[in-house]
Amino acid sequence: MSISIRKVEIGDSSRLLEIYKYYVENTVISFEYETPSLQEFENRIRNITQKYPYLVAEIDGKIVGYSYAGVFKGRAAYDYSCEMTVYVDKEYKKNGIGKALYNAIEVELKKQGMKNLYACIGYPEVDDEYLDKNSYNFHQHMGYTLVGKFNNCGYKFNRWYSMVWMEKIIGEHN
Repeated sequence: MSISIRKVEIGDSSRLLEIYKYYVENTVISFEYETPSLQEFENRIRNITQKYPYLVAEIDGKIVGYSYAGVFKGRAAYDYSCEMTVYVDKEYKKNGIGKALYNAIEVELKKQGMKNLYACIGYPEVDDEYLDKNSYNFHQHMGYTLVGKFNNCGYKFNRWYSMVWMEKIIGEHN
């Protein structure tokens, strides 16, 4: 299985939204309650790509995942830090797609002079049908370290979930 990575195009929006919809409606990986409209999703892509890389992964011409960087905090002092996001089609998980996307996006972020990458991850105290520690473990495998935990801060599917922040340093702080 050969994974190809490319920059997002607005025409990709409905396929990306299809991937994301599963996570909104069936998991606590996204803390959103409702899937955004196609227009809202397209606007998100337009806003993100004004400053940050947004990549899609394809296998045999089919989009199977996507990743993007975004604002960490909205102040100039944080301009060398960004928040990371990755989603992989549920049918293609555990095939190296997330790793390929993160490796590719890190190259782009280094070119932009980014130093710190952050990931905000839903974290269950006990794995359940909506959330497990897979995302946490993935980020650990990709070189991220735990920097903070917010206990029972997200409520979805009639349950409380915690959230963790993880960090990866990709540049020197000269």
